This record gives sequence, structure tokens and C-alpha cells, in this order.
Amino acid sequence: MLFKRVLRVIPALLVLAAMVLAACTPAATPIPTPTVELTQAVVVPTSAPTAVPTPALIILKDGLDREVKLAAPPQRILSLAPSNTEILFAVGAGGQVVGRDDFSDYPEAAQAVTSIGSTFVKLNMEAIVAQKPDLVLVAEITSAEQVKALEKVGLTVYWLANPEDFDGLYQNIIVVGQLTGHEADALKLADQLKARVTAVAEKLKGVAARPKVFYELDATDPTKPFTAGTGTFIDTVIRLGGGDNVGAVIDDLYAPISSEELVKQNPDIIVLGDSAFGVTPEVVKQRAGWNAIAAVKNDQIFGFDDNLASRPGPRLVDGLEAMAKLLHPDLFK
Repeated sequence: MLFKRVLRVIPALLVLAAMVLAACTPAATPIPTPTVELTQAVVVPTSAPTAVPTPALIILKDGLDREVKLAAPPQRILSLAPSNTEILFAVGAGGQVVGRDDFSDYPEAAQAVTSIGSTFVKLNMEAIVAQKPDLVLVAEITSAEQVKALEKVGLTVYWLANPEDFDGLYQNIIVVGQLTGHEADALKLADQLKARVTAVAEKLKGVAARPKVFYELDATDPTKPFTAGTGTFIDTVIRLGGGDNVGAVIDDLYAPISSEELVKQNPDIIVLGDSAFGVTPEVVKQRAGWNAIAAVKNDQIFGFDDNLASRPGPRLVDGLEAMAKLLHPDLFK
């Protein structure tokens, strides 16, 4: 730092003025003028300039084992799966969502977001690109070939694999939080969901009677209604909810089961995941041969919101709680 020497002549005496600070001493503080002796200026250390924090680079591997890089949390997200949309809103990233698929109808705020149409068979690439997303969040409903097509037009895509269990659900929530800049919110949500699942398990601890449950997905052909087998979240929700899934006898994740097999399995409870399509307990009771089934005899046929058991998002825990209450109402009053 340079110091400016100020000379001041006083009759019969030449006095060297004090050095004055330049640029580092606050202007509002006047420096007293020395009268007799030479004084030395005090050097006030300056603090280093405050650096503007650079956003941390986000690097995560997706379900296709692809390394996805983001320079900063995306502000224009397009979701191509209802489960992903529900996770985005649940972790606080709803305001960053600028596009969705037709089936992303929850929460209600998601319905105000522009839809790019159906994701079945073919993606509407023109509608997707028009939203100018800086991240396209997809799930297993989107094929690896479609991911490549999205990348080909210059879009960043993260493929979120469907979870296999509740631990996988918690991890998906945390990943979406990391991708969107809402990791703290995501961790908090995951902890809350874990606590609720644990509470259900505690109430069911020691339960000996496990009802046999038939979960109906589609009865377009009522003699061979579709159901869910092992390895599905429907099966998980039934099992953790204190029941045994009769759909475990099928050889696929989702497949039809014959009326004859259902009579043989003789479920104690029938859960209508297709109730949203107009299937009612009264309709089920009219099916040929079903009057031999215990659930029909005892009026144990119930409608159920299939979105709570089929969408691998935060509401799966709602589905577990609803299923446990349906199967063991005495424990969940």
C-alpha cells in the first residue's frame, strides 16, 4: 500500500504529516492532524473478497448404469412417470416441474402442469422439446431406446428404476432430492415414511391369523381377471399389511387367474383395484361360481385405490396403511 506524505509548514518548524490510509480506512472516520511529531500510519488489514459459491456439480448413476451430470439443480424438469411426479412434488421440487405425462395427476397441483401426452408406445418428442427441460426424469415405463432418442435431441435424462421394496423407495426419494437440490427435504421425507412403515409392523407383530387376499386389477374377462404376483408392490403391500396374496400362484408379475383357480384358493378377502372402473362388490357376487368363495359368502369384498399400491411413489405407504386397516380393522381403529 502506498502512503501519501503530507508536508505542512509551520513558522519556525517543518513538520512531517502522518501517512493517511488510502481506500482501506472508512471514509466516515476522520484522521486527526498531527501538530508536533512524526507519526506512523496504522495499516488496517483488509478481509479477502467474499467469493460467490459455485454450484456443486451433480453426478449420479441412474438405473441404466449411466453417469448423469448436472451443472446445478435443474429448474425445468419434465417427468414422464406418475410415480416420479409424485416424488418430485413430495420433496419440494414441484415448482421446478414444467411438464408431465397424461397419467401424472397427483398431487392436484401437478394437473396444472403442461402435459406432453401419453408415454405409451411413442413419445411426443415435439411436445417434450417444446418445454425446454434441463432434466427429463423417466422410470421403467420409458425404454432404453427412448432414452437414447431423448439424448439425441440434446436432453439430459435420468432413468429412475422402479424400487423392489420400501428401502428402494426411500433411496429413490433421496436420489430425486439430490438431483433437484432438495436433499434435506428428501431425507426428512424418507425418515417419516420409514417411521410409518415401522408403526404398521409393530401393530401387526405377533398376528397369527393372516387372511388370504385376492387383488383384482382388471376383470375385462371376469372368468380370468388379472392379478399381481410376487415381486410386485401389490404383493408387498398385502404381505406387509398382514395378508397372504393368492396371486403368488401365477407365474408372472401380472397375469390372469382362472375362476376355477380362485375357487380353489378360496380367498378370505377380495380387494378391487379396478373399482375406479366401475367394478363393485355387487358385480363380483354375480359372477358364475364365485358364490363358493369365502370372501363372497362373508361379504368381504372391498374397493381400493390402486394408485396407492401400483405407483412406486411416497403414497405406497398410504397404501400399506390402508391395506393393513382393511385386513386387520381391529388393530387399526
